[in-house]
Amino acid sequence: MNSTHMIKGPSMFSFLKFNPIKKLDKEYGVLLEKAMQAQRGGDIKRYSELTEQAEAVKAKIDEAKSA
Repeated sequence: MNSTHMIKGPSMFSFLKFNPIKKLDKEYGVLLEKAMQAQRGGDIKRYSELTEQAEAVKAKIDEAKSA
């Protein structure tokens, strides 16, 4: 096949690739939502725990983006 006829750009199956950042972003959002609900419910200890977990996930996201 002549190289001038090859298609450049994203693969047709690129949507099947695993994206760990996307998964971590979703987890981060869920944790923040749960933390907000705990805070509204007056459970400050649970809010603190969930916020700490969310911060750990955010650190993983930042690490993955910089890699």
